[in-house]
Formats: sequence, C-alpha cells, structure tokens
Amino acid sequence: MTIAAKQRQLTAALGALKTAQDRLGYVVGRGRTAPPLGSEFETEAFHVEGCLAKVWFVPEFAGGRRQFRADSDSAIAKGIAVLLCEICSGQRPEDIVQSSPVFLEELGLTQHLTPNRRNSLGKIWQKIQDFARGHLA
Repeated sequence: MTIAAKQRQLTAALGALKTAQDRLGYVVGRGRTAPPLGSEFETEAFHVEGCLAKVWFVPEFAGGRRQFRADSDSAIAKGIAVLLCEICSGQRPEDIVQSSPVFLEELGLTQHLTPNRRNSLGKIWQKIQDFARGHLA
C-alpha cells in the first residue's frame, strides 16, 4: 500500500471520529497496541533528542524497503510516532522524501497537541526523512 493510500485510510478512520478527544484517543490506542521495542533499543543510539518525553526510533533497511519502529514513555508521543512509522514503513525512499505529515494538521490532530508533543512529531518525521534521504538511489 502506498503512503497516500495509508494516509487516506488513516484519514478515514480519524475522520469518522467526532471530537478531537476521540481522535487523540485513537492515536493513544494505536500506540498501546504497538509492541515495545525492547530494552536493547532504549539506548542513546536510538533516543530522539529534543523531545520532552523519552522517545526511541529504530530505522531499518531490508529488502529494498525502509522499516521504522518507535516507542516512548508517553502514550501520545508513542501513538504519534507509531502512526508515522506505520505510514512510512515498507516504502521506497523516494516516496518517503516526497511525502508530508500535513494530513495530520488537516484532521485537526496536531493543534490539540502540546508544543512539546508537536516537537516530538517533527523530530520523528525528520528522522524518517533523513533515513530515507540516506538511502536514495
């Protein structure tokens, strides 16, 4: 499934929820159902600097595709990171570099985040983009 298709699918799921609180609940729920990374990844090598919450990000390259995983000690930060990782995992670097998480703003999700959580979203997105740029053909 393409990034655009994944974004449309997420947009449909979030758009069906009536309130911003319900949408944030959905994000938190996605984070809670994602498996933890494991203590071997909760190290400085995978720590996302600049986030108030502890956030870990694991980029991997397998079979010509990028895979991303994330974890956090904050339910909202983890949910956001997991959503971004799910959208970009399995995609070609060219497609990742050309994409944007602006659809989260269009759904009204980011304006209900604290500045620190918006910062976390931006840091994770930057790490995804940087990893993809590093694997451009």
